Amino acid sequence: MNSCEFASRSFTLIFFTGLFTALALSESLAGDWPMHRGGPLLQGRADEAAPAKAVLRWTFKAGAPVKGGAAIVGGRVFLGDDNGVIHCVALADGKEAWKFKTEGGVEATPLLLDGLCYVGATDGFLYALDAATGALKWKHETGDKIMGGANWTKAPDSDAKWVIVGSHDFSLYALEAKTGKPVWKLETDNFINGTPAITGKGETVFGGCDAILHVVSVKDGKQVRQMEVNAYVQGSVAADGAMVYFGNHSNQVYAFDTATGANSWKYRARNFPYTASPAIDDEVVIIGGHDKRLHCIDRKTGDGRWIFPTRGHIESSAVLCKDGGIIFGSEDGSLYCVNKADGKERWSYEIGSPITASAAVAGGAIVIGAEDGNVYCFGAK
Repeated sequence: MNSCEFASRSFTLIFFTGLFTALALSESLAGDWPMHRGGPLLQGRADEAAPAKAVLRWTFKAGAPVKGGAAIVGGRVFLGDDNGVIHCVALADGKEAWKFKTEGGVEATPLLLDGLCYVGATDGFLYALDAATGALKWKHETGDKIMGGANWTKAPDSDAKWVIVGSHDFSLYALEAKTGKPVWKLETDNFINGTPAITGKGETVFGGCDAILHVVSVKDGKQVRQMEVNAYVQGSVAADGAMVYFGNHSNQVYAFDTATGANSWKYRARNFPYTASPAIDDEVVIIGGHDKRLHCIDRKTGDGRWIFPTRGHIESSAVLCKDGGIIFGSEDGSLYCVNKADGKERWSYEIGSPITASAAVAGGAIVIGAEDGNVYCFGAK
């Protein structure tokens, strides 16, 4: 749980039977899940169907609560735990390939890019590790915790790539992906918890604990536009063109047009905050709330379509699969799959420990961590 309210709180895959080289890990395979919410737009969409039923493939014991999402690239799963250990395990069987110890907890979802694994930790460092071996390539120190995953973009005037990440030191950073060399830094007025979205229009968009949605030029880190939203934005936004969608601590979900600065609609159900990040497609916005319910909202109008109840807060950000299956966890200890069309339950699996992590869906599998210190992989063996 990325909290804007508690500044001092620390929070905190495969060799197939063949060989994987650094080259195999240098580019994402079709259907990979290389970062938070699956891609730079942070839409939470998977390029494959949800499993017909929950079949447990394997369980990996991380040894500490797993509250952040996983990345899946090249047949491996990458994730962190509350003890500050970054794990790389095989998607096929859950066997550990390598691990790397930071000096803080890790809740941020790893970013896999060009053979490197980028992960932030509560020790204030962004780490760049060799994805094949776990060897440290570089690290960059910020002034406080890094709770959200990094994103990436191409440099405006070259073929180089930049990594974009926020910190609890109130700042957003752009760093050269290969070297970690600083490019620019933007200061805000409070913690940045979520992953910044990259819109594809030369802008990055994120909310913060300053209760502001920020629209920033990727080229120079200058703020283009901002919108006051009256309360913390703890999760990440989901972006599509000029539109972004997000929830906040004042119990509302917003649709915001970054091109015009206009708010298209607001959705409000009960007086409970939204800390999860939304999933979107062309029709709907899907988001879980502290009211223990998953909400399906018409993307065009902002009207509610259906609500699915659980028995616990929903901080796990939902994943929308291409067949209309929606995967998410709840603090009631269960992993759920529901239908996009009507909100009816397809299946559920009781893990028995709170789930605040978001699922990664790729390679015919669902991978999700829980607060019991285990990582669970579902899918045909």
